[in-house]
Amino acid sequence: MALFGWLSRRTKDGTQAWRREWNAAVDALDCSAVPRLEAALRAASPLADDLEVEEEMLDGFKQLLALDAAMAASGPPVIETSHRVVGHDACHFSAPVSVPDDPAQPTGRLLLTSTRAVFAGGSRTPTVPWHAVRQVVRHGRDLLFVTSRNNEDDGVRYRCNSFGEALCGAAIARHLTRRTRTRQL
Repeated sequence: MALFGWLSRRTKDGTQAWRREWNAAVDALDCSAVPRLEAALRAASPLADDLEVEEEMLDGFKQLLALDAAMAASGPPVIETSHRVVGHDACHFSAPVSVPDDPAQPTGRLLLTSTRAVFAGGSRTPTVPWHAVRQVVRHGRDLLFVTSRNNEDDGVRYRCNSFGEALCGAAIARHLTRRTRTRQL
């Protein structure tokens, strides 16, 4: 039994170390970390019995790196949509999400437009204009748009279906928030 406990602890420690390295690479947009992360996943002694989550994380990081390069060259992508909540705005991101903090936990679509983040789903359509967003936080597959209303911290959290959607959505939201602040100055 002690052997299995040691092996389980070693696997858990390896997975945690890999995830720390992944988070650091994501924060730094360090494309040179991709081969190291891939090699660690393919090592003879795997980090975990099931690497599906880590493979999804790595794939999401690659999507983020490609998006970052594209945005540096030509700005955020423009997505064609006929969704009525977008109106006349340019749409830069669209992904299926849920709202885990709502008691009903509705599912729908998060649309990031040139002027706001809007959730289309459930019984209401909450909107967060970019000028009201103080910070965009990504944690796992969650996106949190922190706002300030009445001198209190407030915000809305969306749960994406994949790490790629969460990483790319956060990058586009941060870009749109910065662009809005720059225009206001």
